[in-house]
Amino acid sequence: MTDAIEADRLEKTFGGKHEVRALDGVSFSVPQGIIFGLLGPNGSGKTTAVRILTTILRADGGRARVLGHDVVAQPRLVRSVIGLAGQYAAVDENLTGRENLHMVGRLNHLSGPESSSRARQLLQQFDLADAGDRTLKTYSGGMRRRLDLAAALVARPPVLFLDEPTTGLDPQSRLGLWQVIERLVDEGTTVLLTTQYLEEADRLANTLVVLDHGHVIAEGTAAELKASLGATVLTVGFGQAVDAERTLPLFAGLGPHEPTLDGSTVEVTVDDGPAAAMESLRFLDREGLTPT
Repeated sequence: MTDAIEADRLEKTFGGKHEVRALDGVSFSVPQGIIFGLLGPNGSGKTTAVRILTTILRADGGRARVLGHDVVAQPRLVRSVIGLAGQYAAVDENLTGRENLHMVGRLNHLSGPESSSRARQLLQQFDLADAGDRTLKTYSGGMRRRLDLAAALVARPPVLFLDEPTTGLDPQSRLGLWQVIERLVDEGTTVLLTTQYLEEADRLANTLVVLDHGHVIAEGTAAELKASLGATVLTVGFGQAVDAERTLPLFAGLGPHEPTLDGSTVEVTVDDGPAAAMESLRFLDREGLTPT
């Protein structure tokens, strides 16, 4: 069976005053019917890789295929078999949820009745039926993200690219989106997911590639990577996002990686989990901050 996605020694450099090597010989393959994770911090090359694989950006070197179609030589065929949803909703906030999905259907050459039927089906599938005739201005962040994912599925693509789809969502909305993604794979969709959260990769991805400064530094299951790295992800939640933001400098010295902020939650990878947890409690107490 043809792999869903193949990346072979992808290279990309962005010019300017300070040249940045975004991808430096990145290779990986994604079998059909799984969730594949690209894990790495901001600036690691995850989004650049997705943009190349979805024909938005052209690589400087290497080759890539989606379901056997070359992303450079056959971009239309590639676009016909993929869906893409990113960190920021790509839908029109002045339209209703139903109108957005209907518009996407028409752009994908569905007839009027087909577009209406597909919109109705997706609104139901993503638990948005009651909000379908409201404008997106009234939607919460989680609702917008679900609609954006629904829009990416209007044409029933067999391969779906999700670029940090849960960034900025509250824990409940994130869990809901995880469950939607898992159902899609159960129904046969192949998903490539980028994330900077090991917890998310651990929950969702069958296989992971870890990127750092444009290089693949590790590959395997989440369990294999955690065992090989001997690292622990320390997650600390706060009552308010402003309190979490205040702690970033405090957490920066706990491990080899910079802490990440997601709403009112901070995550940092550490080598010694118990010791780091105790140290974090001590400095939070000194700062008068109480984790939830």
